[in-house]
Amino acid sequence: MEVLDQLARQLAVAEGWRVDRRCCADVALATAHGLELVLLKPRRFMNLNGLSVASAAEIYSLGPKDIYLVHDDLDKALGKVAIKLGGSARGHNGVQSCISALHSNMTRLRIGIGRPEGDVTVPSYVLSPFSAGEREKLEQILAQAVTCLLELIQSRASTEPGDRG
Repeated sequence: MEVLDQLARQLAVAEGWRVDRRCCADVALATAHGLELVLLKPRRFMNLNGLSVASAAEIYSLGPKDIYLVHDDLDKALGKVAIKLGGSARGHNGVQSCISALHSNMTRLRIGIGRPEGDVTVPSYVLSPFSAGEREKLEQILAQAVTCLLELIQSRASTEPGDRG
């Protein structure tokens, strides 16, 4: 969600978030590199997010190839950013929900958050706020993630002008 907030700020649409009850999400519309973008922050439980993504895809006439899913990744160190084309959800319920609801895979931007230490459970870890030390690194992580996402969009714009993404 923070990556999308940062992207919205960078694209000057941070004040444009609106609740769209049709897809149970916050939506902001933007343009980047000649492409119309639909920024979507689902308001459902993570394991149901795919319903919001599929509804938005139908409403805005988007196919799976038009969707860039941004999500956290326990198997990557904090701040490590990677692009994944296809593949399994690797146990991520939100990703699995999107794959199931769209009956397809999509391009994914994985943001490393690392694994919990000690007796902390995964659900409590991923739902907890960032620590002070992590917060110090967050600005750089968000900037890197947004840059990566915009580069993906730009490469798409240069190969398929006029598409929606």
